[in-house]
Amino acid sequence: MPPCKRIYIVGFMGSGKSTAGKKLAVGLGWSFIDLDKKIEKTVGKTITEIFSDSGEEFFRKLESETLRSIDIQRDSVISVGGGTPCFSDNMDFMNNTGIVIYLKMTPQQLKSRLSGEPDARPLLKGLEENDLHQYIEKKLLEREKYYNQALVIVNGTNLNIKKLIDKVNVLLQG
Repeated sequence: MPPCKRIYIVGFMGSGKSTAGKKLAVGLGWSFIDLDKKIEKTVGKTITEIFSDSGEEFFRKLESETLRSIDIQRDSVISVGGGTPCFSDNMDFMNNTGIVIYLKMTPQQLKSRLSGEPDARPLLKGLEENDLHQYIEKKLLEREKYYNQALVIVNGTNLNIKKLIDKVNVLLQG
């Protein structure tokens, strides 16, 4: 039996990775795994608590270990955190073990999605509303060199899941 197939969904926080990942998984008849939820379940703490208690460096190490240790039993769509592709050669790992899809959005689109929930995101905690756009622009600029290594890059705004499923099916057959 061939190894199970994987699709990774990457993008900036707030780009809709979990929502799109769930819909894509349903459309393909695959399993869905949310890397952040898997980490929270394993550690017994929220991502925010992990950041607060142990810091970002500890979290990134844990995130990378968890990504590499996912034991999938069937074809799966895996949604990863916004920073996952940017650390520990995670983007190379994902590109070598599956199809990576980047949900691309502009800083303005991301700001409108994130402005109501800064405390729910560890990296946004304590950030003033007027500094949010500048923060997103800066972080997105740093991270896009990783995100743009994805095999598939799609506009995350008004994402057409049916078209994405068709595109993925073509890639899986090729």
